Amino acid sequence: MPVAASAIYFLNLRGDVLINRLYRDDVGGNMVDAFRMHIMQTKELGTCPVRQIGGCSFFYMRISNVYIVIVVRSNANVACAFKFVVEAVNLFKAYFGGQFDEDAIRNNFVLIYELLDEIMDFGYPQNLSPEILKLYITQEGVRSPFSSKPIDKPVPNATLQVTGAVGWRREGLVYKKNEVFLDIVESVNLLMSSKGSVLRCDVTGKILMKCFLSGMPDLKLGLNDKIGLEKESQLKARPAKSGKTIELDDVTFHQCVNLTRFNSEKTVSFVPPDGEFELMKYRITEGVNLPFRVLPTIKELGRTRMEVNVKVKSVFGAKMFALGVVIKIPVPKQTAKTNFQVTSGRAKYNPSIDSLVWKIRKFPGQTESTLSAEVELISTIGEKKSWTRPPIQMEFQVPMFTASGLRVRFLKVWEKSGYNTVEWVRYITKAGSYEVRC
Repeated sequence: MPVAASAIYFLNLRGDVLINRLYRDDVGGNMVDAFRMHIMQTKELGTCPVRQIGGCSFFYMRISNVYIVIVVRSNANVACAFKFVVEAVNLFKAYFGGQFDEDAIRNNFVLIYELLDEIMDFGYPQNLSPEILKLYITQEGVRSPFSSKPIDKPVPNATLQVTGAVGWRREGLVYKKNEVFLDIVESVNLLMSSKGSVLRCDVTGKILMKCFLSGMPDLKLGLNDKIGLEKESQLKARPAKSGKTIELDDVTFHQCVNLTRFNSEKTVSFVPPDGEFELMKYRITEGVNLPFRVLPTIKELGRTRMEVNVKVKSVFGAKMFALGVVIKIPVPKQTAKTNFQVTSGRAKYNPSIDSLVWKIRKFPGQTESTLSAEVELISTIGEKKSWTRPPIQMEFQVPMFTASGLRVRFLKVWEKSGYNTVEWVRYITKAGSYEVRC
């Protein structure tokens, strides 16, 4: 169920009502008094952003020096309510020259009431896109004297934007060189045991795009996901080509993607926004290609010495390389002195994080590097506490490599004028929470 808000209030830090709007008649006008008495005056504003008082739910958020409070009588989607608040604030900032505070509200009462009538109807959220609303609410906000940002000018051709399905792109765009940049960025999350067995592993990824295309193009993106390839082979009545396929989990799309076409054909078709945007996000839990394997050996020799040996192997292709590799190897707090030997890179002891920090600027594929260290410890008087051995942590970036195996099979651009486009595709894999127990 969506928000179904009964009322929305804008309060300053003293609890004074700056502006409010009642959308339903199931709550009284004194709801703000209950918020002041039971939440603001009891100093419970920072404990929980959702409170129930007298059969009503209060969702509130502080932005700058303003509290935005949504009052709901029936059951409602809390995440949707807070998403509405965030998008509404972004809309107000677009009208107020990038500012949203008590002064901006006091200077723009009439405009805010007009916007509140457009972005919520009978308590249900409507269109909150600044690009669309500026087409037919052309009144400019009163800017704060401290704001240096220019107010965006309304774009032409309001009829298409208001009545059409493409609210994220305006007509009339012209570029001398039509280009599309597509980046697949993945983060690998790993927890491996000291014996080399994988305890937890997944990949979170996103596809970022920059489109500099003239007119109103229609794009179609093909990936090597299993469901999409199977659907394509059914539609074309021929077996799918051999090769690695992957299964995407928890896929979310930008609003420009044609979901009806995706559900029927399993193809990502869309009219892109102009400039940079995030096309989709996904997660992979099966068949992850780990870019690095870490093999640690840590021996405690009595109470005053330790031997640390760590071998790091790169598993990706020999023609690839990783950049900015950092391996953080934990040591006890009572470490006094360390001696290192590394086959590549540099290492040092960082007492602020109780770790040996090993940095390798460039790590080629299908190679291995080792670190050997002797650690001298301060002998403590009293009962010895066992060292908990925190996991080894790793940071890296591997260009032109995807841990999930996701690949772009094709990226097609159609536009009625038939111009030529240049497509650029780039891959990069980063370390998320990449940990190995020692």
